[in-house]
Amino acid sequence: MRNKIEFGACSDIGCVREGNEDSFGAAPDVRLFVLSDGMGGLAFGEVASRIAVETIIREYRGAKAGTGLNGDSIEGVSEASNRLVSAIHAANKAIYQNAEQNGANQQMGATVVAVHLAEERMSLAHVGDSRAYRLRGGQLEQLTRDHSFIAEQVRQGRMTQLEAGRSGLQNVLLRALGTSPKVDVEITEELILDGDIVLLCSDGLTRELTDARIAAILGSCDEAQEAADRLVEAAKQAGGGDNITAIVLRRDANSRNSFARMFRIGR
Repeated sequence: MRNKIEFGACSDIGCVREGNEDSFGAAPDVRLFVLSDGMGGLAFGEVASRIAVETIIREYRGAKAGTGLNGDSIEGVSEASNRLVSAIHAANKAIYQNAEQNGANQQMGATVVAVHLAEERMSLAHVGDSRAYRLRGGQLEQLTRDHSFIAEQVRQGRMTQLEAGRSGLQNVLLRALGTSPKVDVEITEELILDGDIVLLCSDGLTRELTDARIAAILGSCDEAQEAADRLVEAAKQAGGGDNITAIVLRRDANSRNSFARMFRIGR
């Protein structure tokens, strides 16, 4: 019997922005969850993130049905991981072509973080600074690394975390969907156990809440939807300087909510 996953999702405009450039999608039938944060201003960001989510889910389903991959197969990772990377490459191409057609190729892009769940393993792919976390035994672990100028400066020891938090360059990304014909997708495979909670989120959440606050909320909620709602509300109360989106996944062999919701796409 397949292990059950309960999920909840919430997205909010925040307290400053005029519109919501975040998008998310859940395709429980193929155990796929996607979150994207659009860039380029409201006119382009909304479109970019929506294209990213819709294309990834459609292409993943197509690859699963045997229509082939976009690009070469990656050695050393599962078939599911290859399908996920392929779907993200298709999304990059779709956003780039849309931008070219609309003369917005310098203004349109999106981040993405996506996870596919398969028994005790999950495939996790991302581009940009939208993040994935796992809460296990009360300990929160960031599973992705930001593809941003600031994060790279910290990794190279040229900037402290305190300096990074104060920098005005936090929006400068080193990778994003749609800004060039090809993109480097980071893919990892992680263990997921009963009781684990996985969070996918946009930077509108992580810029407002500390890891400790995120862990406390995730660990105190009885349901995934409650956790997603409370995280977003807490980020709004902390300032809400950007759009805020959270997808919460909880692996529970005894869950009564096993993929009960139908496919959703939202902003």
